[in-house]
Amino acid sequence: MAKAPGRPRRGGKWVRKNMAMDPRKLAAAKAYLGVATETEAVDAALDLVAFQAEVAGGLSAAATGGPWRTPYRK
Repeated sequence: MAKAPGRPRRGGKWVRKNMAMDPRKLAAAKAYLGVATETEAVDAALDLVAFQAEVAGGLSAAATGGPWRTPYRK
């Protein structure tokens, strides 16, 4: 049997949630993320938010790391 297209499911526990949301936003996210189902769209969007939080945390830690010297200054 051929594998269905879309994002692979990750291992781990999934929970069922019942949410009210704007169907236009959900359709736009689905199209933009290139996924087949609404569940995949919500999961991919949450992945993006979690990744953005990781990047912001890393940049914040780097910014507080001390004085930076530019290699371009003479």
